[in-house]
Amino acid sequence: MAYKSVFDASAIKAEFESAGFNPNFIPLIWKHVLKNPNSQWDEIPSLPSAAYPLLNSKFRPCTSTLHSAVNSSDQVTTKLLIKLQNTVHPGITNGEFVEAVIMRYDTRLGKYGGKPRPGGPRSTLCISSQGMGEPLNNYNAVVEAIRVMTAPPFQLSPKKITVSTVGIIHAISKLQRDVPNLNLAVSLHAPVQDIRCQIMPAARAFPLERLMNTLQEYQNSSQQKIFIEYIMLDGMNDEEQHAHHLGKLLETFQSVVNLIPFNPIGSLSPYTTSDDQKVIKFQKILRGTYNIRTTVRKQMGQDISGACGQLVVDKRSADLITDIEDIRI
Repeated sequence: MAYKSVFDASAIKAEFESAGFNPNFIPLIWKHVLKNPNSQWDEIPSLPSAAYPLLNSKFRPCTSTLHSAVNSSDQVTTKLLIKLQNTVHPGITNGEFVEAVIMRYDTRLGKYGGKPRPGGPRSTLCISSQGMGEPLNNYNAVVEAIRVMTAPPFQLSPKKITVSTVGIIHAISKLQRDVPNLNLAVSLHAPVQDIRCQIMPAARAFPLERLMNTLQEYQNSSQQKIFIEYIMLDGMNDEEQHAHHLGKLLETFQSVVNLIPFNPIGSLSPYTTSDDQKVIKFQKILRGTYNIRTTVRKQMGQDISGACGQLVVDKRSADLITDIEDIRI
């Protein structure tokens, strides 16, 4: 029998409710495990006596194992390869690997006008759900994870959590209601639909006009800035006309545009990244002409394939890499 992780919120809540246990014990269990990862269940104080055999028979403190950790030469990026246990979750086969990246930021990372931004070190934890795959296509699991992270004992502020999406319109419409006050980032990558579809074929399912209307409704409800992710591809979406189109598209929004240098994906992609001068010019148009806050993402972890767009590529067949976001609708 495959044990479940004690941090599988829906599983442990269902078991506790079925057994008639108060679910308020669950955060106490999590807190104890976080502080004592190698402890035994019977070392957790103050639980109902019948909870201990239930935990022993169905749960483990951790069901995944760290397969490898690789540090980048930039000294602030670490890529983790995590092996999952044998599982019955849909879409995940036995012994599947997943990758995650730890990036240690401070407020000076990023550029404005080609120069480092002012700022200083800060100690904070931010979590981003994004990458190769679409978080909002796994909507229920993402919402559950956010609710766990924002509740005791983690109590992470929703403002420290970012969900990135290619623009799943029906899910965006629900997000503010289900998990309010988090950050929404949208992988736009082009200011017109036809170019966007060339870069991300999955965008055909989400016409740009409908997407922008949905984002406007989301912002009206949330009263929060929307982060726009825009990957810079040489000769594809990085000309001055594209910057002006993007500026006009975002005129009615409170937004932050994040210009992302394209990171190579082995020999699989026909794209190359824009040169620095084009990126700087693009940024200056958005800021100077349209007064849109625009940053340039600092490249981190490229040497360990841990930068934006590079995760999982080495573990997958080349013919599965269909577009920049690798979406499957």
